[in-house]
Amino acid sequence: MSNRLKSEIEAERKLAEPKKVEQKEKPVEVPNIFTVWMAKKAFSKEAATDALPFLLFLSFLGMIYIGNRHNAENNIRKIDGLSKEVKELSWDFKTLKADLMFQSRQTEVIKKVDSLLGLKVSVKPPTKLKAN
Repeated sequence: MSNRLKSEIEAERKLAEPKKVEQKEKPVEVPNIFTVWMAKKAFSKEAATDALPFLLFLSFLGMIYIGNRHNAENNIRKIDGLSKEVKELSWDFKTLKADLMFQSRQTEVIKKVDSLLGLKVSVKPPTKLKAN
């Protein structure tokens, strides 16, 4: 050996040796419900194939529900429109009825007949005719 210091020799040995990488300890995973459920093959191909008819049935019911709701809302809109129309027609009826009642009063009829036909109200009481 040459005249080297002991510290230099130890430094060379340290450089020559491969470094050991310290491995961190992985935390222990606590199994949750989802991982346990997946581990038991809850979503296997067979289970999915078996559940397909039920899922199709549920989707069909959902479409029927949506269509029924849409139809009901359309009916409600139609009913509201018809009820507004009935109210308007009722008001028209009432105004026309009031006009007719006013025009059929005796004084109004006399005014119209006098101006159009020249007829006047009789002041003599009616007489009875006797047939033999």
